[in-house]
Amino acid sequence: MGSVMYSTDAKNKLEDLSGIVLKPGENPYEAFIRACNNKPQEIQALYHAHRTKRNALQKEKFLSPDYKELVIDQCLLRLENPGMEPGFVDERNCLTVWARPPIHVIELAAQIQARLQQASPKIWLMPTHRMHLTTLEVAFSKTPPEIGSLVSTLRPAIPSIASYTHAHRSRLVKPMVSYDLSAFALSFLPASGENILSPAPVTPDVSSGAVIQGDDYTYHHLRQDIFDKVKDAGVEVGSRYQVPSAHITLGRYLTDEEHDTPGKREKWVKAIDDINSWLENEVWDQKDAQFIGEWIVGQEKGLDIRNGTLWYGHGRTVLLGEGF
Repeated sequence: MGSVMYSTDAKNKLEDLSGIVLKPGENPYEAFIRACNNKPQEIQALYHAHRTKRNALQKEKFLSPDYKELVIDQCLLRLENPGMEPGFVDERNCLTVWARPPIHVIELAAQIQARLQQASPKIWLMPTHRMHLTTLEVAFSKTPPEIGSLVSTLRPAIPSIASYTHAHRSRLVKPMVSYDLSAFALSFLPASGENILSPAPVTPDVSSGAVIQGDDYTYHHLRQDIFDKVKDAGVEVGSRYQVPSAHITLGRYLTDEEHDTPGKREKWVKAIDDINSWLENEVWDQKDAQFIGEWIVGQEKGLDIRNGTLWYGHGRTVLLGEGF
């Protein structure tokens, strides 16, 4: 008899800590932008508030005398250990719009993964070729026919969605490791006046019309637009959450072994704190740094319209849009 499955979301919910209250049926990204007076500095401030509050809460959980255990992803555990439940299949089919990180962001993420693994060798790391930023989750945990029907409805709009970032360029900055009891990620903030650090677009960079860029068009504006394009195509967006977060998963825990004492948990938290100090002091806003801490969404690759069993970076691409 198979083990009882549970979602890490159910035990470790990704709460919206921004303070924005949504009305039923409204575009959640539009509501957020309106609450921030359409100002990039206010949008950045709420993204910052969300991730710092969340990290502080998670740090308390790791260091609390009442700590019990990590929230280990039981599906990933079985996929990584086939002998645990022979024949196990992940049946959670999804439809999403992903942004793929450019090479310089992947290099930074890989460096951080290596530092984290020094502190906890048995963590599971997301393969770099699977790394992604979920711009919009359209549907989750459906059957293949249900997802197929949604793709069919969305198909006429897919090319314009996939290549939308070619002429609508938002910028992400100030990477930081965010974490909880189930996973850890590299999170970014929408830009607000920081110096541009990314490599120039790959030539020839030809657009058929005007290119919208600059920090007034934030990553949250991009998410708002993609939400509307999907809805206008006749597909109801069924996201689990629309929190102010722009993150790529770095890895997950597969065992409590390396976090089962206060000393081990203190070591883990300190490792994350040290990495975040390094990022802030030696990567953020640094023109001549070894690593670039900025990401203009759509650079090198457009948006990746993706479906299938997408957890852990799997699934298949319906269409990958044009990069710049």
